[in-house]
Amino acid sequence: MADQTATPAASPCGAPSGGGGGGEGGEGGAQGGQQGGWMSSMSMLAIFILIFYFFILRPQRRKQKQQETLLSSIVRGDQIVTIGGFFGTVREVRDDSLMIELADGIRVRILKTAVQTKRALVQTSEDKKD
Repeated sequence: MADQTATPAASPCGAPSGGGGGGEGGEGGAQGGQQGGWMSSMSMLAIFILIFYFFILRPQRRKQKQQETLLSSIVRGDQIVTIGGFFGTVREVRDDSLMIELADGIRVRILKTAVQTKRALVQTSEDKKD
């Protein structure tokens, strides 16, 4: 016969197929790859949770706390602006609502949650003379 040397058969991806003789070396590499993928996925999830907390939840809580502080600090005589854009002066403070005066003799009852901002008192020229 002619000089024939046995060449190992190659798999479709180009790696030699040893017919099962690879044993533990091949299995350990596969487990390490799976574990690395798992850790990478968990770290990405943790990063997304931190981003969500710092860019969405934390500013929302801060804004909510500022609004609660604003609502609890409203007293009679304060000038406010409602979410509808009405300017008024607080005439009466109740548990969950306010009686505001929009103009002379025009009083409206609104919910405290409808207050957007509290305006700083503006001095008129008459107040400055006194």
